Amino acid sequence: MRPAAPHRTWSTDLPVLVVAVAWGSSYLAAKGVTTAQTVLAVLVLRFSLVLPVLVLAGRRRLRALDARHLRGAGVLGLILAGIFLLETYGVVHTSATNAGLVISLTMIITPIAESRLTGVPLPRPFLCAAALSVAGIVLLTQGAGFTAPSLGDLLMLAAAAARTVHVLAMSRMRSVQGADALSLTTVQLGTAVAVFAVLCAAPGTGSTPWEAAAGLGAGQWLWLLHLSVFCTLFAFFVQMWAVRRSSPSRVSLLLGTEPLWAAVAGIALAGDRPGWTGLLGALLVLAGTAWGRRAAAPPAPAPADTTGATGQLPGSGRAAGEHPLPSPGAAPPPPA
Repeated sequence: MRPAAPHRTWSTDLPVLVVAVAWGSSYLAAKGVTTAQTVLAVLVLRFSLVLPVLVLAGRRRLRALDARHLRGAGVLGLILAGIFLLETYGVVHTSATNAGLVISLTMIITPIAESRLTGVPLPRPFLCAAALSVAGIVLLTQGAGFTAPSLGDLLMLAAAAARTVHVLAMSRMRSVQGADALSLTTVQLGTAVAVFAVLCAAPGTGSTPWEAAAGLGAGQWLWLLHLSVFCTLFAFFVQMWAVRRSSPSRVSLLLGTEPLWAAVAGIALAGDRPGWTGLLGALLVLAGTAWGRRAAAPPAPAPADTTGATGQLPGSGRAAGEHPLPSPGAAPPPPA
């Protein structure tokens, strides 16, 4: 008897695709609401809006975490804070299009780092895809002429590397194995908010959250709510819901379209004009990361084992509900 195929109707795929679109637009949103002087304050505001909801939703499971889980989640939260700082400062200093495409290199950097750690060589097609993506980034960050990449581009590249550290740490730290995904996310975000609040209190670090909130216009508040509600809360719960109705591989594939939507949002809404060189680079990045995701994915399990019960995203070593919290934008890979 053939096993039942995973539920793959549009009613399941559409919310996941909406999450990918929201994450893609998050770079534009972060750019619209943040300046170099308000990065820390906006991060405090953004996550302070969603943290109480996560605490209330998972309060029973939060109480079940032991000291070992709390320590591990706290360490991951410190890494996550670094990711958001790099991403948000990066998007302030580059275009929304560049930010979304450069951070997508996480999908290339992570399998390479994992290969180095495990000693398992990557397939040749993946290496070709990685080279294509790197060539695309070089073209993308040059604009109309060959110059040094901007500070923002370099910060986004550092954020992509930091996302890789987060993903590998989450999959390898014994202290967080078996922890509930919602509780783990809540502690990580709480730790990150604490880091942002401490940095805000230091002199010379920019506006306080209260000053930043008072200076936001109606449109900027809408961007901030978009980042909080759609790019964080909605995204997290849709992933947990979808992976139970579809398959982890399909959810991962749909979420992997984030860089495409970042480019669409940057070019169509922000008026980014990368020029022909940059446009060619963007296409190479999108092609390379898509090819790389497929080339690095592990072989599909035998039909008898295709239950989706583990909730693992292909090649990530983590549960779908534990996606690196959307980018700077999100949380995350992620990239971010």
